[in-house]
Amino acid sequence: MTTSFTSRRAPSRGRFSHSRSRHSGGGSFRHAPRRQRPAQKVRIDVSRFINKGPIVEAEMRFTPENPFDSLPIDARIKHTIAQKGYTTPTPIQDQAIMHILRGRDIVGIANTGTGKTGAFLIPLLDKVVKNRSERVLIIVPTRELALQIDEEFQSFSHGSGFLSVCVVGGANINPQIHRMRKDPFFVIGTPGRLKDLMERRVLDLSKFRTVVLDEADRMLDMGFIRDMRFIISHMPKVRHTLFFSATLSRDIEALIGDFLTNPVRVSVKTGETAHGVHQDIVRIENGKTKLDVLHDLLSQPEFTKVLVFGRTKHGVEKLSKMLKQRGIPAESIHGNKTQNKRQAALALFKDNRVQVLVATDVAARGIDVEDVTHVINYDLPTTYDDYVHRIGRTGRAGKRGKALTFVE
Repeated sequence: MTTSFTSRRAPSRGRFSHSRSRHSGGGSFRHAPRRQRPAQKVRIDVSRFINKGPIVEAEMRFTPENPFDSLPIDARIKHTIAQKGYTTPTPIQDQAIMHILRGRDIVGIANTGTGKTGAFLIPLLDKVVKNRSERVLIIVPTRELALQIDEEFQSFSHGSGFLSVCVVGGANINPQIHRMRKDPFFVIGTPGRLKDLMERRVLDLSKFRTVVLDEADRMLDMGFIRDMRFIISHMPKVRHTLFFSATLSRDIEALIGDFLTNPVRVSVKTGETAHGVHQDIVRIENGKTKLDVLHDLLSQPEFTKVLVFGRTKHGVEKLSKMLKQRGIPAESIHGNKTQNKRQAALALFKDNRVQVLVATDVAARGIDVEDVTHVINYDLPTTYDDYVHRIGRTGRAGKRGKALTFVE
């Protein structure tokens, strides 16, 4: 039987109509409690923040075993991939997509910025195209990552009519409830909001036979383990589970054992940090302040698009305001801001209307912004894993970037 790939609505322009999720801000809602990691003195060897080795320009050319045009996926998905300008799969896409198409559970380990979102969206969209009874749940740790994945889904599924809904805290829950009642094919959300919708009996996971756990290590760090177990327990026992993480630990291995069945392991991680990131420290000399040093750096012409990380919400907001007072276009993003304000700040940064985005670690895994020239660790990260994910915001997709860490 041939599956229709036409929109539910008559197309207004071109071949397909484009159905997008809409996310509204404002409103009050119940937050699922999150465990905050206690403040602790950082004891990371500063030499780990230095990697000034020469970046080899003539890198070995990657030859995929499963190029996009050879994949056994719907021709219209291939057409969309080509329209997006994707010609060659990334290593994680090349190794993972075929296993997912075969229905295998998978554990994907890859550095940030390696294209893993496409690695699961492409085969799962094809799965839904070929079986309209399929429903897919994608669980992520942060609002920004959920919105990013939903945006990428809209791009891959352009004109398909396959509805998605992005459910995150910090946004009015009522539009999300309204969209859930339209029986979306893809539900993308954070654990707290997903659990909230389940408790309101809006989200019934009994018919969701596919689940993606993206950035699983970050969800573990943020204290979402109970919520994750609660959500998974309401899904069918026989299901298709995809598990992606940048790091492996004993706790992560335990989750893999609990959630997955005979998974295929795919690892394309080439090192703790990206090869394309030049890393160095900036020592704050006596008589100078961190703010003065930061100002001097941002005044240099090559610092065109800079992500600055601070440890606390209050500190990030204060630093952003002080940079503005000094004439440097800056915005902030942290957990105390509403979702609308966070999205507005991120949009200004993406569109190069501000030079600097000051952020807490909430942004380290959920922001995918092109051409970030520098990441500056204004405050030391709590753990080395946090450092890895911070600096992963630059040097993405084969481009070069620099990471500087302030040391007093």
